[in-house]
Amino acid sequence: MNQASVNQASFDRASLGARLHTRWLGRAFEWHAACGSTNDLAAERARAGAPAGLVIVADAQTAGRGRLGRSWHSPAEENLYLSILLRPARPPSEIPPITLLAGAAVARALQTFGLTPRLKWPNDVELVDETGRRRKVCGVLTEMASAGASALHVVVGIGINANAVDFPPEIAERATSLRRALGRAVDRVELLAVLLDAFEPLCEAFDRRGPAAAVEAFEAHAAFPAPCRVTAPGRPQERLEGIALGVEPDGALRLQDETGQIHRVISGELS
Repeated sequence: MNQASVNQASFDRASLGARLHTRWLGRAFEWHAACGSTNDLAAERARAGAPAGLVIVADAQTAGRGRLGRSWHSPAEENLYLSILLRPARPPSEIPPITLLAGAAVARALQTFGLTPRLKWPNDVELVDETGRRRKVCGVLTEMASAGASALHVVVGIGINANAVDFPPEIAERATSLRRALGRAVDRVELLAVLLDAFEPLCEAFDRRGPAAAVEAFEAHAAFPAPCRVTAPGRPQERLEGIALGVEPDGALRLQDETGQIHRVISGELS
């Protein structure tokens, strides 16, 4: 399949449905040529009563965003930008590990393309290039609306660099794409279907077992133990170095410093 046919692959409900094996995830579906942010659209639909499993895809985003308020590079007709609406039967305190769960779903999907992805806590999926360097191919942004002890809805935004070849200078050294890794273009409809097929059973396990299901799925694709440095968001002078040992039951990173003390890291920039 050449690049033009991949870029023009139809994202209509029928073409996606023909490839899906899910029961509820992706059965409600929207495609947009362009939007500000698929996460914002999904939250809008959630407030209007849309069902769990709604998937919104855009060919381009004008205000795509990532974790810690960063923008997400979203050129038209190259990559996969989607948001998934969930209504998990868990309390708000248990929702954050859904980010780990989504990363695990992406990793499982990429394995079907013959790749060996690695998960970087808390929200990045990476591939190893020919030099042995790990480069980011996907990011996850999870946003929740709650009321009291109930999670009203959760929106899981996923951006996968599918067919991008060139990246802006500020991310070129640390980003990659499936096309670069595979040496060929990727059918984005196929990629979406494989991702949703991988994510549905994980969502159901999360509803049954809570964060433990997310941690277990994440650690299956994460490289632990590993040396790391965690920098506090917006405070580069505040950092913690040591060995990342794994993930706590609530999704926090477990880090051992040089003195042997164990730290629970709730948020931060990992390198």
